[in-house]
Amino acid sequence: MELWMWILLFFIIGQRLIELIIAKNNEKWMKARGGIEAGSDHYKWFVYLHVLFFISILLETISKPDHVTNSINYLYFTVFIAAQLARVWCIHSLGRFWNTKIIILPRVALIRKGPYKYIKHPNYVIVAVELFIIPMLFGAYITAIVFPILHISLLRIRIPAEEKALASTSKL
Repeated sequence: MELWMWILLFFIIGQRLIELIIAKNNEKWMKARGGIEAGSDHYKWFVYLHVLFFISILLETISKPDHVTNSINYLYFTVFIAAQLARVWCIHSLGRFWNTKIIILPRVALIRKGPYKYIKHPNYVIVAVELFIIPMLFGAYITAIVFPILHISLLRIRIPAEEKALASTSKL
């Protein structure tokens, strides 16, 4: 694996770990104010998906023959950077309400600013793009096909659970 790939892989993993810390802090903050977690049964599958995603990239990339080298594809890298900026925009727009779990805070209006002004679940779109574009950067083509499909399958459970939880906030 090329040096730039290791650097990028560790950057992305580090970014995800920081996001988990932010999410945990936001979870504590919301629950201290009466936040209610919903749809927790499927959450573990997202964790498995993302851990296996990185393992799959690593295995697929290091299993390539030594003579196969990957130079950086600047189009893919540009899409990756755009996705990261959009991710930060989502996190910033939701502020303390951003989380990797479904946690609702009763009597709090839905946030409709930033990308949430234009699309209902922008973070899920960004993750789908990342699950395709990151493996493409590494030349991990099987991972680029399999993991977006798995992600979409999980979203068929996640989005209805989130919608139900969000709809219930107006009733609380």
